[in-house]
Amino acid sequence: MIFLFTDFSTRDPYVGQMHAAILRRADVPVIDLLHHVPNHDMRAGAYLLDALQHGCSPGDVLVCVVDPGVGGARAPVMVKADGKWYVGPDNGLFEMVRRRSRSVEVSRIDWRPQTLSASFHGRDLFSPVGAMLAAGELPSSSPWTLRDVDGWPEDLNEIIYIDHFGNAITGYRAGSVFDGALMRIKDRRLARGRTFSSVSPGEALWYRNSMGLLEIAVREGSAADLLGLAIGDSFDITDYEALVTEPS
Repeated sequence: MIFLFTDFSTRDPYVGQMHAAILRRADVPVIDLLHHVPNHDMRAGAYLLDALQHGCSPGDVLVCVVDPGVGGARAPVMVKADGKWYVGPDNGLFEMVRRRSRSVEVSRIDWRPQTLSASFHGRDLFSPVGAMLAAGELPSSSPWTLRDVDGWPEDLNEIIYIDHFGNAITGYRAGSVFDGALMRIKDRRLARGRTFSSVSPGEALWYRNSMGLLEIAVREGSAADLLGLAIGDSFDITDYEALVTEPS
């Protein structure tokens, strides 16, 4: 399958144009994985992409376009990581996949279509290349090393996505946090719950979401509204046991 991962939203014509470009070259299922990555935010995209790729299988192709530098110096690349293909710009979007994969091969895409717009490589370059890979065809390419990315932690204690329910997804893997931890955000302390029913209606909690990331929610409400949350807000994790035994 081919999975599309972009910041294009679904309100505009861009996603439909990518579907068309793929289906002209390959008769394969095309899945809209996510089209609401925070605009131009490669870092948020990198953490979201690594969390979501676990639902894909070796041989699948992920066409990933968060590309504010389109038409500039950044290279178009193909990354094969643990048997999955990733196609998109070399701008940090594949950083967490690169770090957390056992095997990684990177190539710069040398193939070009007859017509390549300056501003829509998602349609004109990355979608056709993704279709070629899904059909078993390897576009012309050359060895490449992904650009260095500095300062991005292994787990990001920031909100990277807010869904339409108002649930706030963070870049922090839940497996890195102990069960009895408290989260502090916006001067509020939140306890961990297994799921929404762990608290009463209108109460907030943090929990391990289905992607394996820490998520903040309010049962039958919006965590974004109740707590005033926004993408980029940071939080701290506190050991509850240490907190209650701390000398006064």
